[in-house]
Amino acid sequence: MGPIDPPGKDDPPTLPYPSKQDADTLAGTHSGDIVAEDPTTVSGVYAFGEILGRGGMGEVLLAHDRRIGRDVALKRMRRGQPTEDEAARFLREARIQARLEHPAIVPVYELSRDPAGRPYFTMKRLSGVTLAEMLANQLATKQRLLRAFAEVCRAVDYAHSKGVVHRDLKPANITLGEFGEVYVLDWGVARVVEDGGGPSGRLHMADIDTLEGTAPAGDTFGTPGYMAPEQLKNPEVSRAADVYSLGSMLFEILTGDPLHPRGQQPAIASTLDGAVVLSPAQRRADRGVAPELDALCVAMLAKNPAMRPTARLCADRIEQFLDGDRDVARRKSMAVDLVWAARTALEHGHRGDAMRSASRALALDPEAEGAAELITTLMLQPPEQAPPELTAWIRKAENDGVSRHARTAIPGYLAIAAFLPLMIYSGVLRWAPIIGLVGFALLLAFCAWQLVRRPERTFLEMVLYACANAAMLVMLSRLAGPFTFVPALTVYITFTVMTYPAFLRRPVALAVIMAGGFLMPIVLELAGALPRTWEVAEGLGLLSRSGAIEIGQRSTAIIVIVASLVTILMAARQSAVLARANRNNQHRLVAQAWHLAQLLPRVAPRARTVG
Repeated sequence: MGPIDPPGKDDPPTLPYPSKQDADTLAGTHSGDIVAEDPTTVSGVYAFGEILGRGGMGEVLLAHDRRIGRDVALKRMRRGQPTEDEAARFLREARIQARLEHPAIVPVYELSRDPAGRPYFTMKRLSGVTLAEMLANQLATKQRLLRAFAEVCRAVDYAHSKGVVHRDLKPANITLGEFGEVYVLDWGVARVVEDGGGPSGRLHMADIDTLEGTAPAGDTFGTPGYMAPEQLKNPEVSRAADVYSLGSMLFEILTGDPLHPRGQQPAIASTLDGAVVLSPAQRRADRGVAPELDALCVAMLAKNPAMRPTARLCADRIEQFLDGDRDVARRKSMAVDLVWAARTALEHGHRGDAMRSASRALALDPEAEGAAELITTLMLQPPEQAPPELTAWIRKAENDGVSRHARTAIPGYLAIAAFLPLMIYSGVLRWAPIIGLVGFALLLAFCAWQLVRRPERTFLEMVLYACANAAMLVMLSRLAGPFTFVPALTVYITFTVMTYPAFLRRPVALAVIMAGGFLMPIVLELAGALPRTWEVAEGLGLLSRSGAIEIGQRSTAIIVIVASLVTILMAARQSAVLARANRNNQHRLVAQAWHLAQLLPRVAPRARTVG
């Protein structure tokens, strides 16, 4: 068994600490040496625990260094006899990581080979969770994540100052410790760039003692979804590729969603296509993304690498935002741009985009010229042609109005049907008009109930509804003639049914139907098709008689008086309902305008020049 092999099944499961005798034995062991004995025995340098992680080429073990008495993470090659290129790649990662001395980069303690020739290195053991786990399980506030992200940007900026490009920055390679520490992991595919004449301490290829092209042909340097577009085409990228990866992470922190879809092929296609929404504020308007962070994220994800900011500038912007130090001049400039964008959108009829841009401009700069006026205009002046979203809202409001009106109509129809006992009491001459009247009244009450349940109807359905009302008027005219209470009832029914949207758009159709319902019995009587219920007698005036019930002085007077009174009461009730709804809507508009005035800044009026 080699000196850094994990324990077998028969080995003790614990991580024994050295006794005094062990410490004395190890006191003469030089750093970097590994005692060539079973590591689970008390004389070994490292005692091993669980496997912390595995990759394609190496694995990380929990180990206890008996010389110092501390737990470390030991990374070694998985293959027993690695090739020269594999060993070179492995050692290259350790040497790059060891020379990047930064609080957010895991320090390397030891780099060597075991007696079997396998390279290994030890580093600080970390405890905590990855940024990917925190994002998936919402384990931290946005402020905590942003502060950690700023530290990551600082670490990446430090690596860039040493000429090192990470090339695989992603949430899974960022660990947040239990005590607020942040670490950037996995420098296995990092690239050392030769800038020439850089700052002192810059790493060079000769220092790393390996070559860039040690990866097998076809390997991907990075993780699709976080790789920059240029990185997918050429692995020899600049520092700007890391900034793109940082921008993808910032996008995920701000929105809670990945920038590109999961999966290698969808992520690659989305990255190269360039049609994905780069603005966190546009992707998730409900998250309240600050304009400064939104603009920074969009800049970091610029398709042109030269247009991306440095990692240091990204850290500065994040910290300035968290500290409340916002660039006032930049905010005013952004507000001006948004006002112009709002005006352009309004000119092209995109009122929703205009409102969003004007609102963002007002949020950036309460004194932004034109923003308040635009918002006021958009809110108080309806568009000539409503956009689809507004049309849907209007249709819903109209349907709610139809339901309310139909609900008030049901008692009126039932009241007409309630006249049946009184008509029977008076004496029935012809049952057909009586049955027709009660039947149409009940049918219309049922139709009104259906309108309450499903108010959106076709124009043809509403025409049939109006025709049924007209037919009911024909039956009512047979009770006491067409010139008693029927004209008033016709006006009332026309007035109420006209409030339905279908007839507001075609009022002539309803007028013709209702006029036909009033005139039809008169015409039929003049033509002799129906018995006459009225006549003009010289010296006596207009005489009216019933064509359905027996005429009795007392009973007929009661029917006429009650019918007229019910018509008046129904008209008064419906008028009150409509007037109250109109008043409430007017008050609501006034209240909205007043609240809008309180929301918008009070801009002092400009002095007018005369001349």
